[in-house]
Amino acid sequence: MDQAIDVRHHIGGGWVESASGRTYPKNNPWTGETFAEVAAGDADDALAAVAAADAAFGGWAASPPIDRQRILLRAADDLDRGRDEVRGLLAAETGCGVHFAGVQLDFCVNLLRQAAALAYAPSGQILPSDLAGTRALAMRRPVGVVAAIAPWNASLVLAGRAVVAPIATGNTVVLKPSEEAPFTGGAFWASLLTEAGLPAGVINVVTHAPGEAGAVAETLIADPRVRRISFTGSTVTGRRIAETAGRHLKRAVLQLGGHNPLLVLADAPLDQAVDAAVYGAFVHSGQTCMCARRIIVDSSLYDDFAVRFVARAAALPVGDPSDPATVIGPVINEWALSLLERRVREAVGLGARLLTGGVPVGRCFPPTVLADVPAASELAFDETFGPVVLLEAADGAEDALRRANGTDFGLTAGIITGDPYRGLDLARRLRAGIVHVNDQPVNDEPQMPFGGVKDSGAGRFGIGFAAEEFTEVQWVSARQDPRTYAF
Repeated sequence: MDQAIDVRHHIGGGWVESASGRTYPKNNPWTGETFAEVAAGDADDALAAVAAADAAFGGWAASPPIDRQRILLRAADDLDRGRDEVRGLLAAETGCGVHFAGVQLDFCVNLLRQAAALAYAPSGQILPSDLAGTRALAMRRPVGVVAAIAPWNASLVLAGRAVVAPIATGNTVVLKPSEEAPFTGGAFWASLLTEAGLPAGVINVVTHAPGEAGAVAETLIADPRVRRISFTGSTVTGRRIAETAGRHLKRAVLQLGGHNPLLVLADAPLDQAVDAAVYGAFVHSGQTCMCARRIIVDSSLYDDFAVRFVARAAALPVGDPSDPATVIGPVINEWALSLLERRVREAVGLGARLLTGGVPVGRCFPPTVLADVPAASELAFDETFGPVVLLEAADGAEDALRRANGTDFGLTAGIITGDPYRGLDLARRLRAGIVHVNDQPVNDEPQMPFGGVKDSGAGRFGIGFAAEEFTEVQWVSARQDPRTYAF
């Protein structure tokens, strides 16, 4: 890009400086050049955004469904036409490669079009009453202001998912994007929806400098005008958000980390298993919460699988994310790069075997495969965001199931087997919110119930399911004739 983008808060329909006047530079993870100069917001900016969202709520909640539908469909068309530009922005801001940028664009165009139908979705039901002459209804109503906290890694999708369904169901939103994706995960959505006709104050965006997320998030959660929290990110941060929301008696929809297994059973077609594993482990440079972190292979296939898988991994192209041939681009920042290197080095020091990769290549971390990783190493029990995967051998399907369930996480999983009905039976016994039989774990569609169990979160995203998360049920009854009372 020739010059840095100017990213400001979007509050009450306008682009504004931070109250303090501070900014910070957001760098391109591949080139190191400044991608954007970004408003460094704080609690004052968050309060201003909440006030704008609260003021806009009444009018938006009462808006005709056709108005909401037209805006969302117009935004979908605009996004579809702007694909080339958005691909470039995703690469420059987050190091997103051409393939995964296309995945994000497809998802978000479909998300907007499917959400447009929510305006006409049934909003309640008629309930039987034992009181003669009483008509009772259970009505779904928007909750009010939603605080949406989104991460950087799939910035377009995860910010879109955080704001589109709440808006479609009549809520207003304050979006806090990650400091690593303030534009594609924040300002871009405000611009897209506003230009499509969204009224002022329905979407608001507050950005912040690195290390300053806490003040903005805590202000949003504590404000009594905010009635629902939407968060996607790490389990550590999600736990803090849930604790804070609990003190304020607010419901939080949480999609957190994963240590996702891919099970390759004894009857699995080997070529299919290798293909699935390579994609599931290394798509988007391993920087999605859904990536396969552990590949658990039946011992009868383990040696053959390992040879083929390692060879495929080692051959994946590494480099410039704007090059369509690149599979492994840069990790998001230097801290992430050093963490990957440190965790691999620790595992090897504890006795793991490094089969390929393990040493940074410029700003990239190459595809890295380890075997015999000790349980005490961080790679074995904590989510590691990057192109690093562990191989394990299992003595049959029951042992594979035991290994897969032996984690505090429970986001997604995959099972490769020649018998899909057996796979479905094992899926029922996997303690994960999402299981794909004869596919790898990286899958999402706007209409699907996306979310995890255990330390991977609570609640479900997905059009339709989100309508339940971001609305409240109101019991309404009415009588035409007076009721007779006991006294």
